[in-house]
Amino acid sequence: MSDTPTPQEQLDGRYLVEPYLDWVAKQNIPVHQDFGFDLLAVETKDWAWYDAKGCFNHAHGRGDFMANYLIEVLPGKKTRPVKHLYEAFFMVQSGFGSTTVWLPTGDKHTFEWGPKALFAIPLNCEYQIFNSSGKESARISVTHDAPLTLNLYHNEDFVFNNPCKFPERAGAANQFQGEGEHLEVVRGDGKAKLNLWETNFVPDLTGFKLYDLGERGKGSKNVSFVLADSTMHSHTSEIPIGRYKKAHRHAAGTHVHAVSGEGYSLLWYEGDEKFTEIPWRHGIMYVPPFWMFHQHFNTCADTARYVACSMGSRRYPFISLRKRSAEGFGSLSIQQGGRQVEYEDQDPRIHRKWLDAIDKTGVKSDMADIFDEPKIRSLDMSKISGPIYTPQSIGPAV
Repeated sequence: MSDTPTPQEQLDGRYLVEPYLDWVAKQNIPVHQDFGFDLLAVETKDWAWYDAKGCFNHAHGRGDFMANYLIEVLPGKKTRPVKHLYEAFFMVQSGFGSTTVWLPTGDKHTFEWGPKALFAIPLNCEYQIFNSSGKESARISVTHDAPLTLNLYHNEDFVFNNPCKFPERAGAANQFQGEGEHLEVVRGDGKAKLNLWETNFVPDLTGFKLYDLGERGKGSKNVSFVLADSTMHSHTSEIPIGRYKKAHRHAAGTHVHAVSGEGYSLLWYEGDEKFTEIPWRHGIMYVPPFWMFHQHFNTCADTARYVACSMGSRRYPFISLRKRSAEGFGSLSIQQGGRQVEYEDQDPRIHRKWLDAIDKTGVKSDMADIFDEPKIRSLDMSKISGPIYTPQSIGPAV
């Protein structure tokens, strides 16, 4: 056998290199790939870096900047202290525990959390996660921009052992105790309002105060989070009983976690003849791919909430599409150059499918003032075929 390297061997490490995936491979934990995941059930294995268990959940729509992993802390255990130069948002899927954060100022904060809490660690701060239960594992979903960070610097020592401190990211002490500051921004035509909550920790997403955002759907409510002065964005939305949201599309990488209630989401590209359907309840996470329409439907006898994490915050949009969303164009009709399909423009199969779904759960529609439901129920669905109807834009894509 020759000791002379082949041409391919000479190219290895110098062509089509993706440092993030190289780091992932070295962690020796499962890498799950799909449209979405049940984070309460995905397989985890021992993860030496955290001294816990974990797995990567790489959704097809994660894009270039964002990804997700799950940390599982066994009963009565804790992670080892870690830090990193990538940003990360943590959503508790199950279990109870606490997190300790060491700040650049020398201060130390510890806060307790339970299921459906959301928190962020200020950039490059050391932190440690504790499971306070002696019987139940704690599962925490971590949505992060490690692909952006590792691929940009391609130096793991720089990302994981960097001494640089960012005291401006720490926030006020009370932001680790679930308190924060409400900011109201007027945008667009001067009438629409964007509601922001600046904090580091949201103890319970199910009861957090939301604000009307009717342009995204009948009775829709929403609030956007500014977490740890991050470049990443998060918002939580509520869908009332007997209603659903309008379809829209946006950039890749938006990791959607179901918080409460039950329902499903439909996803499709313009020109598709079939929907991709993702049923959801708490524990389900999915990521709509770039420019793929998606629409969220509540089918249960309770309000439904979800939380989404993505690249480009309301404070630091980072990419142009996120800036346009912050300016209000994400809720503008596609026929006006926006990204949203209005109720009156949607394919009739969409409402009929939802009516059939709520018939099975015993929920009454609260959308009859918008749709001619007797007419839609009378449709012969077997005779409706072809591409899913999508109205055409008459303006520039935003």
